[in-house]
Amino acid sequence: MKKDFNKNRSNFNQPLLKTPFYEMIASEMTQGYWDDWAGYKAASIVQDQELEYFAIRSTASVFDISPLIKYRIKGKDAENFLNKLTVRNVSLQKINTVQYTMWCDDNGSVLDDGTLFKFDVDDFRICCQERNLPWLIDTSLGFDVKIIEETEDIAGLSIQGPTSASVLIKAGYNLIEKLKPFEMIETQDKLLISRTGFTGDLGYEIFLPNKLAKITWDKIWKAGENLGIKAIGLNALNIARIETGFIIANSDFITSEHALRNNRIRNPDEIGMSWMVDMTKPYFNGKNALIKIRDKNESKFVFAALEIDGKEPADGAIIYYNKKQEVGIITAATWSPTAKKSIALASLKLPYGDEIQSNLWVEIYVLRELEYYKMMKKVIIVKAPFVKLKRRNITPPLSK
Repeated sequence: MKKDFNKNRSNFNQPLLKTPFYEMIASEMTQGYWDDWAGYKAASIVQDQELEYFAIRSTASVFDISPLIKYRIKGKDAENFLNKLTVRNVSLQKINTVQYTMWCDDNGSVLDDGTLFKFDVDDFRICCQERNLPWLIDTSLGFDVKIIEETEDIAGLSIQGPTSASVLIKAGYNLIEKLKPFEMIETQDKLLISRTGFTGDLGYEIFLPNKLAKITWDKIWKAGENLGIKAIGLNALNIARIETGFIIANSDFITSEHALRNNRIRNPDEIGMSWMVDMTKPYFNGKNALIKIRDKNESKFVFAALEIDGKEPADGAIIYYNKKQEVGIITAATWSPTAKKSIALASLKLPYGDEIQSNLWVEIYVLRELEYYKMMKKVIIVKAPFVKLKRRNITPPLSK
């Protein structure tokens, strides 16, 4: 009897996994555009990219963040272990708060960035883009800690926008009204709600057991029916995060695990994250290398926020000095509907972008009537964020 070896192999029949919120997102979808996010199906556009963007900035948006890689770290040495792993001082982080952080290899090159949730001095969760379990286990040698991957067990939902607080309060989560930015709270029904997000707007992220996904979605969706709630995809989120100046691993910089060439890796200073590195705390991975890099001025790149003349898309475009010398590349670009400008994030070779900030141009190719036209557009270096919203930090949050 001939066996069908592919019958029970899900990697053939179902190449991408479905999150606990997949069916709910799919029911709202009219475009049918899906992307691969960490092996999961993630919507790039649900219905209309522009309407989804304006839901973020004008009403309330819902985005499935379940594909985020999640690690729970417990044990009496958890705080000391994370102080060795990450560049920020975990001892200074308050309980029931979230902090943005990153971690480096021994050469001071960035391995990944993410958010660190502190439940207690012996209980943490890391959310990140890359699968870092082998590195975490190697780094934990000698520490009394237990590391558990929760990616497949914990779902996530991001609710962002000016009416996001009103939606959650109407859904019964009244405690969020007291949350300040980067604070978190656990509800009676086992939901973790943090005042965090990737949009630069008022917003919250909810983490919950998979079994609660459907009931939680229904509760939030019903509460938001008259508050302009809309499911969004990656494309709309990308516009909002560029407006805020937020970076993405392996998009705006290449992690040291993924880089094939040494000149592609970056240290924290080279991606605009020097403020994050706490050199006053005891040893952490990459500290000695970063001390040497700073003492000898060995950083070779600078990360910059740019405004570009015109409206033409500049994603991936090359940056020139004096229209001749190649000095950098655009890592992310968009037309900002809120700032009404063409904006971009870029990596430039020093001293360009630092000591030299004038006479910079970007080379853009535009398709018009079946022919490509080369355009040289002037670049101005500015300070991020491009869009700064007061409501992001007001407590209690403004409601509409």
